[in-house]
Amino acid sequence: MKATSRRGAAARTAAVSPERLLTGAVLALVCFGLVMVYSASSAVALLGEGDPMDFVIRQAVFAVIGLGAYLVCARMRPAALRRLSGPALAVAAFLLLIVLIPGVGVAVNGSRRWLSLGSLAQLQPSEVAKVALALWLAVAIARDPRRLRTMRGLVPFLAVTAAIAMLILIEPDMGTAAVVVMVAVSMLIVAGARLQHLGALAVALGALALMAIAMAPYRRERLLAFLDPWHDPSGVGFQTIQAQVAFGSGGLGGVGLGDGLQKAFYLPEAHTDMILATVGEELGLLGVMAVVIAFGVVAVAGYRIALGAGDLHRQLLAAGLTTMVVAQAAINMGAVLGVMPVTGVPLPFVSYGGSSLVILLASTGILVNIAQRSRPVPRLRVIPVSDASGDRGRGDGRARDARAGRRRGVARAGG
Repeated sequence: MKATSRRGAAARTAAVSPERLLTGAVLALVCFGLVMVYSASSAVALLGEGDPMDFVIRQAVFAVIGLGAYLVCARMRPAALRRLSGPALAVAAFLLLIVLIPGVGVAVNGSRRWLSLGSLAQLQPSEVAKVALALWLAVAIARDPRRLRTMRGLVPFLAVTAAIAMLILIEPDMGTAAVVVMVAVSMLIVAGARLQHLGALAVALGALALMAIAMAPYRRERLLAFLDPWHDPSGVGFQTIQAQVAFGSGGLGGVGLGDGLQKAFYLPEAHTDMILATVGEELGLLGVMAVVIAFGVVAVAGYRIALGAGDLHRQLLAAGLTTMVVAQAAINMGAVLGVMPVTGVPLPFVSYGGSSLVILLASTGILVNIAQRSRPVPRLRVIPVSDASGDRGRGDGRARDARAGRRRGVARAGG
């Protein structure tokens, strides 16, 4: 009876293991994203006499490729992940440089963030750079975490992070640059960097962010639109206002899946950056809360994997990759809900975008890899020999010698 209950408890524990929670939440978000990408893009395609299945088919192809990357990363040896860190960062830096070259990088809405891979796909180097930086930082910090106790020891890691963030900021893409910095800071905190040093870094980053906003007119306009979107309702405040209209129209339960009106030429980027507003209109507050809960599960599972990692390298990598997903989701939700300036960061796993989806699924595979290799070895329960023999009267557990018993009986009869 006790053995049965122990097996049942072990089965229940295995069923809620962090890698299963993570995989389940991620797959749910990916499937939900396919539905919402179709809903948000099909109406515009039909009104423009296009193919309503175009975007969802592409997203499904990216999802299949991403699942392949997930499986590869989930089975990769830790030594291979370590060896991959340096080349991955070098490749990411090279891609971030060439995407800035006119004629090489694809410019969309004033930003040069993509490299063309033909008529069907584009590669966004900043998505590669986020994971590459996390891979490199995990290896570099784990070699000697004690040097993080001094500001001088922090300089190499801060310099590399600043270089990657600056290349992304030049594209320009301030939202992704902020995610890169958050990933690095989270890994430094886990490794034991002093909070006063990181506080000084935060002040410096805040000053640099204000300078970046002041130097770019469009960033100033976005900040003003965040503070007062009705100051220019048909200009920079248009997207924020239309998102608020979508949420207001949806109410608690939404107007119904596929029945939203804001996605039809009213809400810009309804299938990418603003897809949460489409969710709010069609599925209401309940739909938005379901998305928030799913990302909460991803956060809890990812940080549980980090806490249970077998060594510092895997602990840092798990914390960095989890922060990457959570920070990006928080920035996107904050912008769509109007509590943060619009930054152009997509909603992980849900928004349309091939590079983002493939990289995020590969990162999920790395997290699952870390969880599977960090499981403690089950303890063997030592069974007393007396239990196995069934002779509980003898301390040594050996069977009685029948011949000795007969000899004693004969001796008594003869006496």
